[in-house]
Amino acid sequence: MKQPCVYILASQPYGTLYIGVTSNLLGRMMQHRASRMPSFTARYGVHRLVRYEACDTMEQAILREKQLKRWHRQWKINLIEADNPQWSDLAMELGLPPLSP
Repeated sequence: MKQPCVYILASQPYGTLYIGVTSNLLGRMMQHRASRMPSFTARYGVHRLVRYEACDTMEQAILREKQLKRWHRQWKINLIEADNPQWSDLAMELGLPPLSP
């Protein structure tokens, strides 16, 4: 099932953040965790899904991604902590196994 969404990954609580957009969050998370291609997330170990927002259309998801990328870091942290104060890996809700330590 395709569902446009914007998501935030973190390397660890208060660590490196990455904001992305996709229409298949589970598939994208599997790609990020596989780290098969050289990328920002592979280089910095950014694999913990700490926030995601479903959108009605891909256009809305892209606009939200651009908005979040312009935000100050502290605003992004506040957004994450509003719903996920423990910085838990939300990918487990999608059926992925926990990250290795």
